[in-house]
Amino acid sequence: MNANLAQDGTSRRDLLKLGALAGGGLLLGIGLGGCSKPAALGGAGGQPVAWLRIGGDDSITVFVDKSEMGQGVYTALTQLLAEELGVALEAIRVEAAPVAPEYVNNLLGAQITGGSTSIRDGFEKLRKAGAQARTMLLQAAATHWGVAPGELRIDGGAVLHGKERLSYGALAEAAAKLPIPKEITLKPATEFTLVGKPAKRIDTAAKLDGSATYGIDVKLPGMLHGAIAQCPTLGGKLASFDGSAAEAMPGVKKIVGVGNGVVVVADHYWQARKALEAVKITWDPGANANLGSQGIRSRLRNAATREGRGVRADGDASAAIKTAAKVVRATYDLPLLAHATLEPQCCTADVRTDGADIHAPTQTQTIAQATAAAAAGLKPEQVKIHTTLLGGGFGRRLEVDVIPAAVLASKAVGKPVKVIWSREEDTTHDTYRPPAHDEVVGAFDASGKLVAWKLDLTGPSITARMFPPVVATAVDPFAVEAAANFPYDVPNVAVNYNREEIGIDVGYWRSVSHALNCFVAESFIDELAHAAAQDPYAFRSGLLRKQPRFKRVLDEAASRAGWGKAPAGHHQGIALMEGYGTYMAQVVEISMRGNQLAIHRITCAVDCGQMVNPNIVDQQVEGSILFGLTAALWGEITLAKGQVQQRNFDSYRMLRLPEAPRIDVHLLASGEAPGGIGEPGTAVVGPALANAIFAATGKRLRSLPIAKSGIVTA
Repeated sequence: MNANLAQDGTSRRDLLKLGALAGGGLLLGIGLGGCSKPAALGGAGGQPVAWLRIGGDDSITVFVDKSEMGQGVYTALTQLLAEELGVALEAIRVEAAPVAPEYVNNLLGAQITGGSTSIRDGFEKLRKAGAQARTMLLQAAATHWGVAPGELRIDGGAVLHGKERLSYGALAEAAAKLPIPKEITLKPATEFTLVGKPAKRIDTAAKLDGSATYGIDVKLPGMLHGAIAQCPTLGGKLASFDGSAAEAMPGVKKIVGVGNGVVVVADHYWQARKALEAVKITWDPGANANLGSQGIRSRLRNAATREGRGVRADGDASAAIKTAAKVVRATYDLPLLAHATLEPQCCTADVRTDGADIHAPTQTQTIAQATAAAAAGLKPEQVKIHTTLLGGGFGRRLEVDVIPAAVLASKAVGKPVKVIWSREEDTTHDTYRPPAHDEVVGAFDASGKLVAWKLDLTGPSITARMFPPVVATAVDPFAVEAAANFPYDVPNVAVNYNREEIGIDVGYWRSVSHALNCFVAESFIDELAHAAAQDPYAFRSGLLRKQPRFKRVLDEAASRAGWGKAPAGHHQGIALMEGYGTYMAQVVEISMRGNQLAIHRITCAVDCGQMVNPNIVDQQVEGSILFGLTAALWGEITLAKGQVQQRNFDSYRMLRLPEAPRIDVHLLASGEAPGGIGEPGTAVVGPALANAIFAATGKRLRSLPIAKSGIVTA
């Protein structure tokens, strides 16, 4: 997550250029400067740099710069362009954009899909592209008919003047020759016909009939297949290998050493997998040969005794705690977590002396291109990235660790090679969500008012590995989410962060530190409510009088869930958070029979600002809640002698469809700027569930997963 955020001139990327297509048509792209003349557009390897292509045959194609991993971004971003262009959603074809500076995510500083930024970054970009094209098509038609553009109207991919009609395709070539208008008019929200309205996803049919291409589906002429084994000790490397026995097996073409592992290349994947078992490998475990989960926990606890770096300081929390009438303290320990994408890591590389084509389900095209180029010994502009559909991302595919092996294997055999990690390799060589050890203190004065909140966070930094300059002189911003923006009205607040590395790589995981810090903050605010002998909902509500958007979702969730009116034997827990510009509250309703937990209903209220497609918002909220529920109930990666103990879904448990509870999502209308929606639900469900369990049992859960406390699901 690059922090090249707020650079001067970034908004200039919104200026648009037009160029004529070889076959006649309109190519609408992004300009880097302030020129208003048509210009040739080109990306790496001659690929078009554009948002929109209108062909003389009336075809309309949008180039989407974000990766589609099930979150519906192909549909939502296309809706934005279709709204301004005045065409039906189904009239537009989607292609994944190539790698080019023009496609940089302005919120993240690279061509990246992550951080729930897709709509926030694309909301104006795609609308401006559509409006720019509409304006120029209208001008081309006005010139043709010799009338003013104001006399014309658009309808269904055509410009109309009375009974006369010119399709966009018929106008495209003429429009491409026009100067770019310096000013365009975007539709006001009151005139939206597509944005803010439910629409069917445009990728559903291809996924149903099997024509959709994920990374694991890629097929190229002459392609070979690779299976990989990596050092089982995290951080270890390959010492040596003997592949003589494997080389004699059917279909095997070559065995390639790839840094920390070995790739067997064969005609078919299963041949490669079986031959891999015959390779005799010697590993160098390195510094983590004796690393275990208990050692990591001890390391974090010891680090917590240091003075952390200040993240937020309102008033004087330490002084208020010293003079308080009542002080409550708690410690939380949270585990490493895997991403567990349904599609394991995979990449197809076709490396030649003059260039390379990389077909990958990646979230970060910029880094993928640079990584492939370095491995192949090429310049970045010689590498084309073909982004496939992603079978789950969750931050895992911000990593590019699968790419070098595919590149080296292809380079070794001189043919395209598709490398697929086995489920076991995927689980044991993830870049895991960081663990955390957090200590929190709350203090009340003699009147029962909450007067102090002090939160000390301890854990490793993700950003220090991926983008070192960001944290060279500052706290990792992705370690203090949902902590630095503590929303409650408390006069003395202190939030500190202690960075402590643990010897293994950690990575961005869906909602990043929101899931860690929201669990701590919302569990502890619930504990403080009970310490004050107040209802948890009422206690929160009283502290949110200055936070109308927080209070609105809190009140809505409580009302919709029937807070305080649960059936006999049922118990409720509540939690809330703001993340990615979205405000969310959840109420979880459960029952307990002994140590058996039954989750009956999850009620969620959401204010994500201006929605593009409410159907997709609803789907993302439900999916993120289930993702977070899985993690809260069972998620934990453990290490022994530097090796991950979980290998597949039998030992890294996932929520099954019959176990999914009823989820009621309530979307609140809002005129605020769009917020991100793919991640907040993941963070809020854990503390809401833990608070419900406390309401049922009187037992506070200060570590996860819940299953470790002896609670089982019914």
